[in-house]
Amino acid sequence: MRLDKYLKNIKIAKRRIIAHDLCSNGKVTKNSYSLKPGYEVKPNDEINIDLGKKEILIKVIDEKSFEIIKELNKI
Repeated sequence: MRLDKYLKNIKIAKRRIIAHDLCSNGKVTKNSYSLKPGYEVKPNDEINIDLGKKEILIKVIDEKSFEIIKELNKI
């Protein structure tokens, strides 16, 4: 599944275009590398998402679920 579609499905982003913009602006990373919206998400991927006021690290379980590994509130 595409990364932008996955972020919308797990409700990190309300719309797919918002998820697309997060990816295009370098706010979604894996191992310190920016991911493109078309990145194919696989189980056990650990993805870091910068949401502005909050940064979260998630582990992909499957197409509909994930596990929050770390959540950091920014000041």
